[in-house]
Amino acid sequence: MTPSPPTCRPGCGACCIAPSISTLDKPADQPCRHLTPDLRCGIFGQAGRPACCAGLQPSLEMCGETREQALAWLADLERRTATA
Repeated sequence: MTPSPPTCRPGCGACCIAPSISTLDKPADQPCRHLTPDLRCGIFGQAGRPACCAGLQPSLEMCGETREQALAWLADLERRTATA
């Protein structure tokens, strides 16, 4: 039996903080303007949600076991993929 893919961890929001989102002019390590106080996407499922956000899916590798691990993994990915 294949395990189900992970779902977003409540109270995390790492993917809305650590990476930059160019279509929203959001720099890395800053909360997205659509991040709600309970650390959820305020435009989830809406047409205006950036494609990079819609395409990002939780995974064990990215999310780790804690919010801090997810923030660190995404921050490292941002550093490795940043353009000068």
